[in-house]
Formats: sequence, structure tokens, C-alpha cells
Amino acid sequence: MTESLIIRRAREADLPALIALFASDELGGHGDTTDEQAHGDYLRAFQAIDASQNEHLFVAEIGDDLVGTFQLLFSRTLTGRGSLSMIIEAVQTRADMRGRGIGGQMIAHAIEEAKHRDCRLVQLSSNTARTDAHRFYERLGFAKSHYGFKMKLK
Repeated sequence: MTESLIIRRAREADLPALIALFASDELGGHGDTTDEQAHGDYLRAFQAIDASQNEHLFVAEIGDDLVGTFQLLFSRTLTGRGSLSMIIEAVQTRADMRGRGIGGQMIAHAIEEAKHRDCRLVQLSSNTARTDAHRFYERLGFAKSHYGFKMKLK
């Protein structure tokens, strides 16, 4: 476990480190880049997330060092008698910091947020190529229960 880990809401000042974290992800395939010309896209997205009551972006840090991130989305549906669900997205631990319990602490924090909001369900999806992540999520109590489908529009 990483005892000095702090999990907090992301701030605009975290953007360079967050962008670098996503851009270094070779498996994600999201087209993230540290190219300065893309900064406006990230800034607009951050501002929209930050203004939303149903989306929260978190960072994990040790000292002044950003070592991980995750995003929470809350969704209410008519199914489940109008219950609230939480979706965990964009979970990333910096490659050189994996295996130190950071991801587990981030997911535990997310689950506590779901309990605090009285969510019925916590769900996440993971790239099929991330077999280590799949084992990690299963160890934390998540079960493979659905197939996911995507249609890229851009």
C-alpha cells in the first residue's frame, strides 16, 4: 500500500500531468497527445467535466507527483426502479508506479463515492487487451457480466 497517497478532485493545473499520463498509454488508442495545439481540447473537456454535477475527475498524488487518475460518471435510469449507477472511466496509474496499491486505493475511493450517493451499482469497462487490468478488477470484486459495444464516429 502507498500510505502517502492523496486522492482529490482534479484541478486545471493538473492538466499537463493528466495529458502526459493519457498520452503515454500505448494500449488505450484514444489519440491523446502532448502536442500544445491539442491543449484547448483538453481544457474545454476539463471545464465541462468540472462544471458537471454528474461527472467528477480525480487525481492520485504522492507529494507533488501525480501518479494516477480516474473519472466518475453518475447516471439515473428508469430500470432498477429509478436507481442511480456509477460508471468508473479513464482509470490510469502511471506505468512506473503500478503494483504499489495506487489503483486499488483509487477504486476504493470511487466505491465510497458510490455508497455516499446511494448508488445501486458500480460499473466499468476495460479494453480487451488489458488482461492485467481485468485480473485486478476481478480481485477487487468486479464480475464480467456484459459485453460492451462501441461505434467510433470520429
